[in-house]
Amino acid sequence: MTPVDKIRNLAIIAHIDHGKTTLIDSIFRSAKFFRDNQQVEERMMDNNEIERERGITIRSKHCTVHWNDYLINIIDTPGHADFSGEVERVLSMVDSVLLLVDANEGPMPQTRYVLMRALRLGLKPIVIVNKVDRPNAQPDSALDKTFDLFLELGANDEQADFPVLYGSGLDGWLVRDLDKDAHEGMEALFETIVEKVPPPDVDQEGPFLMQISSIAWNDYIGRIGCGRVLRGKLKKGQTFRQTMTAWKEAGNLLAGWDEVEKTNEKAVHLWETRGLERAEVDEISAGDIVWIAGPAEIGIGDTFAAVDCDEVLKPLEIEEPTVSMFFLVNDGPFGGDEGNAMTLRQIKERIEKELRTNVALRMEDLGRADGVKVSGR
Repeated sequence: MTPVDKIRNLAIIAHIDHGKTTLIDSIFRSAKFFRDNQQVEERMMDNNEIERERGITIRSKHCTVHWNDYLINIIDTPGHADFSGEVERVLSMVDSVLLLVDANEGPMPQTRYVLMRALRLGLKPIVIVNKVDRPNAQPDSALDKTFDLFLELGANDEQADFPVLYGSGLDGWLVRDLDKDAHEGMEALFETIVEKVPPPDVDQEGPFLMQISSIAWNDYIGRIGCGRVLRGKLKKGQTFRQTMTAWKEAGNLLAGWDEVEKTNEKAVHLWETRGLERAEVDEISAGDIVWIAGPAEIGIGDTFAAVDCDEVLKPLEIEEPTVSMFFLVNDGPFGGDEGNAMTLRQIKERIEKELRTNVALRMEDLGRADGVKVSGR
């Protein structure tokens, strides 16, 4: 088990196509995660068929890297505005962010949004000016625009005094000084992470406490919750208290929140992330980002705590859907000629499957047998 002072938790945020997932590929190679003769696919973190087809990240992914006795938890987040709800939730699990900025394009609209969320949470970013090897790259201009963006978003003095690295995630090098340092290796990144990212501020001796920030689904196990352990330890098979919470009015944080339900549950499965895979463990402890299964229903923002602990954490803020669509049975002359899922029942089953893990999605019955309303981001 890694000591808390040797753990670093951070997320990578950026506008779409600014190189987040490609940078993680280079981080793995630099950390000697693969054998020298091992065949490795590009964009390893994009393991979803649609992600590989479109070349974008849709769901946040969690991986770990070991470097000089340090355990670095890295969360790759979506850069597309349609999937920004994923970014908001995972930021609650980390202590810093790597903000990637394209040396040619500079900060873009989604850069502003994800940076605003990070600054509001008090996180201190590390800025990486990426793709400096491209023709027409203007790293100095990109950095100036990034600094201006920090000030526009109300960054405090500590946040505005951010460390900067330059390089190419594709070619696998990052440096502090673009003119003086050799353009090779990722040591500067690892050193900056260890030096600038604080270890988790947690209590290992107190009663167990964690909050669910992300959800996965397994056809055999059911819902699996992911979050950072904020306090104490939990062993496999141990009983804990699950408290479901909800905002009184959707989208209105000023209205306050309520405890919806409290139940005692059993930790049937516990996992830590090792590299790209989940590894089952017998115990989880404060500071690490973990996965847990047991309760039949797990929701974003649920508080998991020791049975004798009455502490409940406020719900996580989830942005409301911004677009709605009606799914209706095709009653036209060509209805049923194309596609596999042609009935409303089949369409509803597919949407319900997505609802298991996509908390930004909503489905409403229309009070009729031939359609449903689906809202999302």
